[in-house]
Amino acid sequence: MALWQIFGETKHNLEVPEKNIPNKVFAHNVSEGEEPQRQTAIWPRPLAQKWTVTLFLGTCLLYCARMAMPICAVNMATTFGWSKTQSGVVMGGFFWGYCFTQVLGGHVSDRIGGERVLLLATTSWASITACTPLLAQLGISSLTSMTVARFLMGLLQGVHYPSLASLCSQRVDEGERGFLMSTMGSGSYMGTLMVGGLGSLMLERYGWESVFYGAGLLSGLWSLTVWRFLLRGQMNTIQVLSSHGSSSGLSKKRWLKMFKQPSVCAMVFAHLCFSSTCYSLMSWLPTFFKDTYPHAKGWVCNVIPWLVAIASALFGGIISDHLIQQGFRTSSVRKMMQFMSMGVSSVFLLLLCRPLSFPSAVIFVSAAMGLATFNSSGVSVNVQDLAPSCAGALFGFMNMCGAFTGLVLVYVSGYLIEVTASWGYVFSLFTMVNTMGLGVFLMFGEANRVDLWNLSEVTRV
Repeated sequence: MALWQIFGETKHNLEVPEKNIPNKVFAHNVSEGEEPQRQTAIWPRPLAQKWTVTLFLGTCLLYCARMAMPICAVNMATTFGWSKTQSGVVMGGFFWGYCFTQVLGGHVSDRIGGERVLLLATTSWASITACTPLLAQLGISSLTSMTVARFLMGLLQGVHYPSLASLCSQRVDEGERGFLMSTMGSGSYMGTLMVGGLGSLMLERYGWESVFYGAGLLSGLWSLTVWRFLLRGQMNTIQVLSSHGSSSGLSKKRWLKMFKQPSVCAMVFAHLCFSSTCYSLMSWLPTFFKDTYPHAKGWVCNVIPWLVAIASALFGGIISDHLIQQGFRTSSVRKMMQFMSMGVSSVFLLLLCRPLSFPSAVIFVSAAMGLATFNSSGVSVNVQDLAPSCAGALFGFMNMCGAFTGLVLVYVSGYLIEVTASWGYVFSLFTMVNTMGLGVFLMFGEANRVDLWNLSEVTRV
């Protein structure tokens, strides 16, 4: 069977019923008891380019602030006398807060616009980051104050990606969404590199406080710039008419109806599998290199895979958007990108199961990480194809579940390493999980809208 037969039809067979075209403008008359239609405004290309650069920098700063505590944990533990367990409690506070606001942040973004939610959230977590050294000096226990600060950071940063998903579905043409989401993914890798390089240098020269001050102030400057030059004086908020006082797309009946669709279930399952393996891989890779190649240079394995991931994410977004603009079916492109992300990347993970030289291991890890970024043009964008009217809330649900399953797989991976003393079993487990998620998505994944109860009238600004 040919590869394109698995992915679906190509541009040579594009005749589909009008009701299945994801982002076509429909006439929609509101009858009694039915939700009024929403009006969304697609960004013109110059404005979209400005927002793409701005959101890339915002995501970069998000990770700088997020990783500030892990970078400074050892120095702060020495300063405040924390044990390893107490340090884990502080850093773990972020995770619990991060899970709680995923769905809420996406829902609010669907209602009022993702750009507004991003601005408010970034301003809040930037303030907490900049004030962290001051909070540590309060009269209460430093352990308590830092744990609460990390929990609040998680709450506020938890809305970021659901808001991006909502914003992308509301403001960006279907043929340009892959590049935007891929750019945001590359911003996360850039932020990790920045805080690992510049943050470590600031930590050594000026103390741990400087890392928090720097990340917080730069993030605050980002918020000020967005408000001053992109949002101030503009009515970019999506107006949601509600003569019946109903909410957009979050009723229990409509959620159940949507999750009865095989394409939605396939997308969610694939996202859970990918998030679990990706989160576990990033968590255990430093330990893998340290245990397997104890005398190798650490910076090589901590920098090169991320540099490859940045370039690969951008390339994947460009390719996916180009294929859609050339007339290929959206569902076929999404499946192809996910095949590269979960299928081909797993091949390189399997190659790590046998003894390798250090350069070969770095090459295979870099290839696996780079190909995994194609997910930003696959499942991550598919949520905007299926349910643009509630993309933020649906992505938030997926991300929340993915975070929990990722935590479980990290624990299971650690158990396998401890029991078997072999990394081959761990990489085989990652491959098996990826294969299951990819198989379900290839069989049942689609890109036709399933939220047709809440059609959007798309206009340009």
